Amino acid sequence: MAIALRTPRLLLREWRDDDAGPFLAMSAEPDLSVHLPAGDEAWMGRVRAHWAAHRFGQFVVELPGEASLIGVIGLMRLSDDYACAPGVHVAWRLARPYWGRGYAVEAARAALDDGFGRLHLDEIVALTVLANRRSWGVMERLGMSRDPADDFDHPRYPDGHPRRRHILYRIRRPIG
Repeated sequence: MAIALRTPRLLLREWRDDDAGPFLAMSAEPDLSVHLPAGDEAWMGRVRAHWAAHRFGQFVVELPGEASLIGVIGLMRLSDDYACAPGVHVAWRLARPYWGRGYAVEAARAALDDGFGRLHLDEIVALTVLANRRSWGVMERLGMSRDPADDFDHPRYPDGHPRRRHILYRIRRPIG
């Protein structure tokens, strides 16, 4: 059974084959490549394999009546080479025309609720490069908190790479 989440303005759904073209077009936007690794076919393959293995992952975000793909937002397991592993992180990438409208927070909040509810997770983290202040803001609006002692060097980037240093935010399952 397909998994989908609805918010007041958005539909978060599993990937379809026809999402590849719009995703690759969105990923070619220069603003997205400043702070994020390439959103290419290999990335899509990893995301879809994660869905198949875990029954959760990065959802395609639709704006019903306007666009079938404005971004991808959801949860992913952290690989063992991360300093904060094991764990699950929430992540987002939105097409530039949809920035600044609250969609990232709205969709990420739905993903967090799914993680704490359906998946029974106790904690979810978020991470980004130091320079990505927009993502810091999303994390803070989600109620996540940062301890600078948790910041880390990303294991996939060499010393001196601009994406090497990452910050880490956390949120725990609400009590009650």
